[in-house]
Amino acid sequence: MTAAAAGDAPAARAGLQLGALLGPFGGGVVAAVLPEIGASFGVSAQAAASSLTVYLLPFAALMLVSGTLGQRWGPARTIRLAYVAYAVFTLAAAVAPWFWLFQVSRGLQGCANAFTTPLLMARLAAMTPPDRLGRALGVFGAMQAVGQTSAPLVGGLAAEASWRWAFAGIALVGAVLATWPLPADDEAGPDTAARLRDPWRASVLLPGLAALAAWGCMAGLSFLFALRMQDAFGFGAGMRGLLLTGFGVAGFLAARFAGAAADRFGGRLTALIGLVTGAALVLVIGATGVAPVAVAAWAAAGVCSQLVLVAVNTTVLSADGPGRSGAISVVQAMRFLGMAAAPAVFTAPYHADPLLGFALPAAVLLAAVPLTATLTRART
Repeated sequence: MTAAAAGDAPAARAGLQLGALLGPFGGGVVAAVLPEIGASFGVSAQAAASSLTVYLLPFAALMLVSGTLGQRWGPARTIRLAYVAYAVFTLAAAVAPWFWLFQVSRGLQGCANAFTTPLLMARLAAMTPPDRLGRALGVFGAMQAVGQTSAPLVGGLAAEASWRWAFAGIALVGAVLATWPLPADDEAGPDTAARLRDPWRASVLLPGLAALAAWGCMAGLSFLFALRMQDAFGFGAGMRGLLLTGFGVAGFLAARFAGAAADRFGGRLTALIGLVTGAALVLVIGATGVAPVAVAAWAAAGVCSQLVLVAVNTTVLSADGPGRSGAISVVQAMRFLGMAAAPAVFTAPYHADPLLGFALPAAVLLAAVPLTATLTRART
């Protein structure tokens, strides 16, 4: 590494970590302003809520291939172009006069984000010593949690004037990140030999299933937790929104701890603790009749989700084999597909019996425990 490159390394690392904020923030900023968005376009709040799905589905689906394509094109170049595209599409959403154009812009936002998250993680892994990779990915996860947790708050505050200002601000952040220093691509140039099928191997897919279970059956239950808070304890929308942030806040505070645990004890034990404890906490939410207990269990589940995700990400990014960017891209796609599937899978059981609605995801988490055998052993 040259002296100039070494000097740029802290700024480049900061740029990689800051980039983790953008996608979750841009995806979740609409959550608190759905009525205002609906009123702007003359559609119902329920129709406006589809903007969450319109963002998430192309984001998750395109990540099945975006990491490998980014390797082919050059990671730094791809990330910068994705930031520019994200800023443009976000600005288009901010000024859209028609709902269909707003929805198209949201979908294109998700597509652009698919080319940032996995490539940022892969570049971070490439410049981090193996014995500190868990900590670095823990910080990355913490930044994602900040974006996910703060988005509804910022969106709600912006909506006091106009929800469109929130999108204008996100577009500005994307433009700034596009000019931020990033680790340079390898001198050998883009990996034109990277193949789309390279990540489709057991050492990637099995940890990916663990991520799918953890994110779908913990973070993906935010809607179910909100229903439980209303049905069992009578909390209104404002209080439910506040309590929902507990998951993200706890995940943020615990992310560095989760990374340190993965570095010290290995991914296997770290993920095992996260899955088993997470299953118990999810079951408590559905079983308890004491509101503070349910709220505390929800927040603690945010810690457990970080334990599993950091363990999985550390294992995949430190493993030998072709296509590191493609591998983490597939894992992240599986993670968010699990989250997208949760409402369709668990809503009907909850309405049949609230306890059953939480017992099923708890059972899925326990069923995923054998997958921890595919994760990295404790370091020696």
